[in-house]
Amino acid sequence: MGLTDVLYGVYERRLARGLDRTAVPRHVGVMLDGNRRWARYNGFEVADGHQAGADKIKDLLQWCEDAGVELVTLWLLSTDNLDRAPAEIVPLLQIIETAVSDLAAAGRWRLHPIGALDLLPAETAQSLKASAEATRHVDGLHVNVAVGYGGRREIADAVRSMLLEAAAVGTPLEEVAESVNVEEIEAHLYTRGQPDPDLVIRTSGEQRLGGFLLWQSAKSEFYFCEAYWPDFRHVDFLRALRAYATRERRFGR
Repeated sequence: MGLTDVLYGVYERRLARGLDRTAVPRHVGVMLDGNRRWARYNGFEVADGHQAGADKIKDLLQWCEDAGVELVTLWLLSTDNLDRAPAEIVPLLQIIETAVSDLAAAGRWRLHPIGALDLLPAETAQSLKASAEATRHVDGLHVNVAVGYGGRREIADAVRSMLLEAAAVGTPLEEVAESVNVEEIEAHLYTRGQPDPDLVIRTSGEQRLGGFLLWQSAKSEFYFCEAYWPDFRHVDFLRALRAYATRERRFGR
């Protein structure tokens, strides 16, 4: 073990000891960004970058468990990503299916796919649903797996679901319009019944939401990390938690 590794270990332990355990976010959203750029930077194929990113997920979930986080939302694939060339999207979907299936096989986390699953290939959607069903009774960290997800699409789907539900019982459109409120829309989101994210982390240095949990993140705290997702370390996660703990949350007030 080199001096750098020793110093890293000392710093990591110091961060962990100094973490305010009374100020840990209940729900953490993570934008797993930078797999493609990591691959290009290291001279690998794009699929290698996606695989390296998938391999990092279990580490993150372990760190969340250790910190006391209750709910994690992982953005694995956006609706925009579905428009990429088949040469990239086909192996990426296979990597996602395998990664989520492996998480389910671990039996430690309760998985919940969110997104427009109807836009995904049937086999991918079925694989995600099977992983969710296999972990339905797991009493552990709750993990939202966002695949084929877009914030605008989610809000549109919520409104569509609300209208169809009203139409099914014959409610006139005028009555539906009069009853529309924030609570009604929230009740039809992919994340209905869940707390909004307290902290949203994005890797790769990009400082924008890009459509991630648009509705739910209105009052979230944000942490942007320069590291590409495959290089995201425990100390990076601890720094995010430390930054969150030092902020005075005003919830829009």
